[in-house]
This record gives sequence, C-alpha cells and structure tokens, in this order.
Amino acid sequence: QVQLVESGGGLVQPGGSLRVSCEVSGSIFMIYGMGWYRQAPGKQRELVAAISAAGSPNYADSVKGRFAISRDNAKDTVNLQMNSLKPEDTAVYYCNAQVQTTTGRNLEVWGQGTLVTVSS
Repeated sequence: QVQLVESGGGLVQPGGSLRVSCEVSGSIFMIYGMGWYRQAPGKQRELVAAISAAGSPNYADSVKGRFAISRDNAKDTVNLQMNSLKPEDTAVYYCNAQVQTTTGRNLEVWGQGTLVTVSS
C-alpha cells in the first residue's frame, strides 16, 4: 500500500505565495518521478511541474518563473512553492509519483488533492 498525502493548500490573494507539500508513505523501494498536477473547475487535469529522480525539474509554460518544485529524497516528499499567484492558478492541486514497491511492483500513485484558491 502506497499513499500520497498533500498539505498546504488554502486561500491567498493575487500576487501572494503558497507552498504545497506531499509525502509518500508505504511499502516503497524507490520513488522515480514526482510531480504536481492541477484541475480547475470545468477543465482537464494538467501538469504543473515535475521533477525526476535526479532532481531535474520541468514546468508548464504558464507557471515558469513563478513556481518551483523540489524534492527531499530522505523524507520522500515533494514540494511546490508558488509565487506571484494569479486567479487563474485556482484549482485542486494533485501530487503524483511513480514508485516501485518493496514487492517489485511499479505504480503510479495520486494524492487526494488540495484546493488552492487565489482571490481577493
């Protein structure tokens, strides 16, 4: 059993900052890529940022220069620092990870989502 638990969402004013975090727990042998996706009302889920096992990040064009993804392999966590937030960043943010379990299974796992609302 592998679980992803997100934290840190909430309400923030335009131009503000927010940090969301995600912890991976369970019978994990290795964590490969990790990432953050978001889904706004009436829209499809989209990739926001991803980070490889080696720590190489990539970002959606809409968040480049404003968001920063990082991971702590010792704590099995991935973080997303969001700066200069805009109302269009409002969405449910989902953590994603590709893991190998201790029994050798390769899984793609999702968190339950955390709501980020950017509004004055």
